[in-house]
Amino acid sequence: MEYDVVIVGAGPAGLATAIRLKQLAAERNEEISVCVLEKGSEPGAHILSGAIMDPRALTELLPDWREQRAPLTQAVTHDEFLFLSPQGAKRTPEALLPDCFKNHGNYIVSLGNVVRWMSGQAEGLGVEVFSGFAAAGVLYGEDGAVRGVVTGDMGLGKDGEPTENFQLGMELHAKYTIFAEGSRGHLGKQLIETFGLDEGKDPQSYGIGLKEVWEIEPQRHRPGLAMHTAGWPLDPDTYGGSFLYHAEDHKVYVGFVVGLDYKNPWLSPFEEFQRFKTHPAIRQHLEGGRRLSYGARAITAGGLLSLPKTVFPGGALVGCDAGYLNVSRIKGSHAAIKTGMLCAESAFEALQAGRSGDELTAYPEGFEKSWLFDELNQARNFKQWFKKGRNTATLMTGIEQWLLPRLGMKRVPWTVHRKVADHENLLSASQCSKIGYPKPDGKLSFNRLSSVFLSNTNHEENQPAHLTLRDASTPLRINLGEFAGPESRYCPAGVYEYVADEGGGQRLQINAQNCLHCKTCDIKDPTQNIVWVTPEGGGGPNYVGM
Repeated sequence: MEYDVVIVGAGPAGLATAIRLKQLAAERNEEISVCVLEKGSEPGAHILSGAIMDPRALTELLPDWREQRAPLTQAVTHDEFLFLSPQGAKRTPEALLPDCFKNHGNYIVSLGNVVRWMSGQAEGLGVEVFSGFAAAGVLYGEDGAVRGVVTGDMGLGKDGEPTENFQLGMELHAKYTIFAEGSRGHLGKQLIETFGLDEGKDPQSYGIGLKEVWEIEPQRHRPGLAMHTAGWPLDPDTYGGSFLYHAEDHKVYVGFVVGLDYKNPWLSPFEEFQRFKTHPAIRQHLEGGRRLSYGARAITAGGLLSLPKTVFPGGALVGCDAGYLNVSRIKGSHAAIKTGMLCAESAFEALQAGRSGDELTAYPEGFEKSWLFDELNQARNFKQWFKKGRNTATLMTGIEQWLLPRLGMKRVPWTVHRKVADHENLLSASQCSKIGYPKPDGKLSFNRLSSVFLSNTNHEENQPAHLTLRDASTPLRINLGEFAGPESRYCPAGVYEYVADEGGGQRLQINAQNCLHCKTCDIKDPTQNIVWVTPEGGGGPNYVGM
């Protein structure tokens, strides 16, 4: 199938790209064919975010979003930032709260619902949105330029051979192909390596974000409250924190983020999240409530200093596939929409000029002139300071994002760099203390399997495993032997288990049907032996209200 533009991923970045392309075509009375591929069963099925949304980019894209009944209905009414100790909590005075933690004018949203609404807007403009089709590979022309993508074959058995339900994947050819897969995109990762897009950049940095949706008692509900915490249960050298947002209809979005540069292989982000909810300052919001949904997703958190080159012959990276998240604000959807718009404007002008297959250089040039660049530049050191410990990071964030703006300095005059990738930080198990986690109480804290059940995750079991190993001997030889099997702890869905082998030893069992597509294993595996590839389209989580 031939298109002018093919977009991989129906998230906020991909849909913003598609909408802006169609808007520009309509303004000039031109025809342009645009296709969006979405590996989830529907747009929004795989979307997970906190989320507080800054509407600035959405207003630029769709100024009448209120009249079009976009699901931005709960404005933030109050901000709180707490530093937690095991039993206590210290609130940061509002006057000392850095601007990056203030949310006046922003909205507490289900980003999945926003994406579903955006998909309807895109289809109304004539965009073809194909859900349940995973882009499995990149197509290249003879000149090395990207010429499109191929969708995955359907109906393969576990042995990789066709079954009676076999359907061959389809090639989608395009003059430009835009990749909007989200954090640690499968194809985006390949493109960054193929074209050397990250040369000269700081290593990318990631976190894992875990989230639950709760329905709480009416008397505990404070619509519009946006609360963030740092501190307990994480140690001072481990980056992370939490969010707790009071949405409409007695709903609370509660989540926990752990930087994937953590050192102790005994740490379990899932267990830390469960333990966090038992703190008195958090328990008072949730107690007596009912957990409705659960999910997890990697977060691209390196910021401007880790941002790769975003264009290459025949295509571009937008949104979190590139890494535009402002981690200091804990916001990325506005950046995703803005970069999608900038990319679309560059692609449209190229098509108007009769070009195809070249680099859309106007896209990064437009970014460097935009308000988004200024925003990310102000926050460029945020994650780097946390490499030096929580106390240093807290002090320097206060200086950079509270003091300097009040002194009239719009840009931070210094830059802090990193040189070590997240997976290289893991220490051997013998160098670290084991962490004892309490058993779940079934009221505030829960186990993995009951949590995965709430994510509505499903994969066709008779298909090749999409969690692959470069070397099958590495898990036992290195991961278990040196690091005590960290994949059994960092995976938030119980995909990886070390079980007894018939020969009396142990083996790694991969429960691929549990996979939430969070990409944590692809990022944190200390030997980079695990490679996440696309399963059959339509598989994975089917999030509700996330």
